[in-house]
Amino acid sequence: MIAPPKKKLIVLTGPTATGKTRLAACVAAKCNGEIISADSRQVYRGMDIGSGKDLGDYRVGDTNIPYHLVNIANPGYEYNVFEFQQVFKLAFSDIEKRKKQAILSGGTGLYIEAVLNAYRFKKADYNQSLREELQLLSNDELEEKLSSLRTMHNSTDTTDRLRLIRAIEIEMAENDAISSFPKFSPIVFAIHYEREVLRNRITERLQHRLQNGMIEEISTLLGKNLQPEQLAFYGLEYRIVTQYVTGEISYKQMFETLNIAIHQFAKRQMTWFRRMERNGTTIHWIDGNMPMDEKVDMVLAKTKQSP
Repeated sequence: MIAPPKKKLIVLTGPTATGKTRLAACVAAKCNGEIISADSRQVYRGMDIGSGKDLGDYRVGDTNIPYHLVNIANPGYEYNVFEFQQVFKLAFSDIEKRKKQAILSGGTGLYIEAVLNAYRFKKADYNQSLREELQLLSNDELEEKLSSLRTMHNSTDTTDRLRLIRAIEIEMAENDAISSFPKFSPIVFAIHYEREVLRNRITERLQHRLQNGMIEEISTLLGKNLQPEQLAFYGLEYRIVTQYVTGEISYKQMFETLNIAIHQFAKRQMTWFRRMERNGTTIHWIDGNMPMDEKVDMVLAKTKQSP
């Protein structure tokens, strides 16, 4: 029996300030698509300007493009990649069930790779029924079962019966997590600009955000009993602007420090994407200077050509 073709997943990524969300929305408008955000900070409600949420980017003409994994957690909560992976599965399955095109868009490299590689983040809970079943087996039978679940790298787990049973418990839980992950055929795109152009875009965007409510947004969060050390968890803008709001640094120090830090962050993002390529991920690079229509056509054409 011939297996049905895998569903395609369009992935749009790239460094900060390259216009990923807008491109994703324009692509979605042309292919009946919905966007799944791969941004570790846009999950938080009330953290809009500092996280670069730009919800207006999801409107194309008269159409509001549906999006997922935005505004799903409260400030103060420390969302993590394991939770992202689980909610991605639900969103992807829902989109596919409604016969729409899923588009994963964002710049958090770890989130992107957690989806592309189905990283094993499953936490194995205590499984009493499994343990009772395993207790009936001899040590040799337990070792054979563990070997069937993974390649044995050392004998640490096999020197103690309880550790052997726990190792089997963990492997079975992780294998269940992998088998339940959606099956799809990804095609990955990333937007790039020449370094100096990107630096200018970052600086201009930072100026715009500071002049249009980012400082007030962070002041509001601090007024809701969030502590400065909590805001530091949410990245550069929240950590450094908080230092200004609380009087630790001047506006000039804040702007210069934050501007440099975001430039450095963009370089680290590029390093991450290049590492992904070295590890086997094919990335189709899109020149950020191309007109939007040409970018959209490139994404749709290459997606259609992909197996």
